[in-house]
Amino acid sequence: MNQDIRLCFIGDSFVNGTGDETALGWAGRLAVAANAGGRQVTYYNLGIRRNTSSDIVQRWEGECALRLPAACDGRVVLSCGVNDTVLENGALRVPVAQSCQNVQEILRKASNYQVIMVGPPPVDEEAQNLRICALSQAYAELAQGLGVPFIELYSQLVADPLYRSEVASNDGAHPRSSGYRAMAEIIGTSPHWWFPWS
Repeated sequence: MNQDIRLCFIGDSFVNGTGDETALGWAGRLAVAANAGGRQVTYYNLGIRRNTSSDIVQRWEGECALRLPAACDGRVVLSCGVNDTVLENGALRVPVAQSCQNVQEILRKASNYQVIMVGPPPVDEEAQNLRICALSQAYAELAQGLGVPFIELYSQLVADPLYRSEVASNDGAHPRSSGYRAMAEIIGTSPHWWFPWS
């Protein structure tokens, strides 16, 4: 009898896979790889476009409770932050301190599941990238303090010319399929990821 492993991927448009013509994104690719490696998983993509950490903190718990009953091996992957760093009317959509407080609340409450956090990726705007980089570092420190594995995307992707060019030629924020494949490979080959990556 196969173990009932269920994964909830919680986050924003990057979790959703927006821009990926295959409709897999990085979350779908990780689930495909897990199943191909013999680990049968059920995955739920709970990414919503334009969601900030303030949006996610309001919804994630109920969404996961419906999908991760006590009898299953329930696991949570949280990824957010890019939308928090967007400037609207001259101000951040979510101030850094509030963003960190939101993530801390989610990670603390998610401790009854196996949980991993994935950092935010870069976009095609240098000023925003500086904010994304700083927020990613803050998230990493926060996760470390809570004992939650953190998989950083920013530094590898910002230095990847193929990723950067794909984002620039798309909508300036999201990659296409090859970019999401690169994201999935970074996560899947991390020592923190649960399943072998082939």
